[in-house]
Amino acid sequence: MDTIIETERLILRPITIADKHDFFELDSNPKVHLFLGNKPVKTLEQSEAMILNILQQYKTNGLGRLAMIEKSSNKFVGWSGLKYEDYVRKEFNYYDIGYRLKEQFWGKGFATEAAIASLDYGFKDLKLKEIGAAALVNHTVSNRILKKIGLIPSGTFICDDELCNWYILQNPEL
Repeated sequence: MDTIIETERLILRPITIADKHDFFELDSNPKVHLFLGNKPVKTLEQSEAMILNILQQYKTNGLGRLAMIEKSSNKFVGWSGLKYEDYVRKEFNYYDIGYRLKEQFWGKGFATEAAIASLDYGFKDLKLKEIGAAALVNHTVSNRILKKIGLIPSGTFICDDELCNWYILQNPEL
């Protein structure tokens, strides 16, 4: 996969195995995993396995999460982008927008900036009919971001015994 998306402050590029140390730093932080089941990774091998899963998604689905790189510093901020989701909503699959950032980059608008660019890519370049997202009901920040980028709250559902908000956005060009 060779997708590169550029925003004012970010480059979104395919994730590689060379990102494993950054993935470990991101996903070993318990604060990052507070709304992700409280299961931070404990080994570099777990981070490698996550990356290998994303690389497989690139091959199988032609898309997957992208590394988020800050232009001014060339630092790995986290990941963002689209993926074909077949786990969260048991009753149907969908194209999901998501993001996960290292704690030092929280509150700077990077998740919103990357998510807007990912929506644009999904609708304009990939011609997706709709893009969905889920967030735990009590994850205030993620719910705010999803509304801010234009996704429409469309009910709730249970995933892994947790109540989640469901969001959806139809492609305005179709």
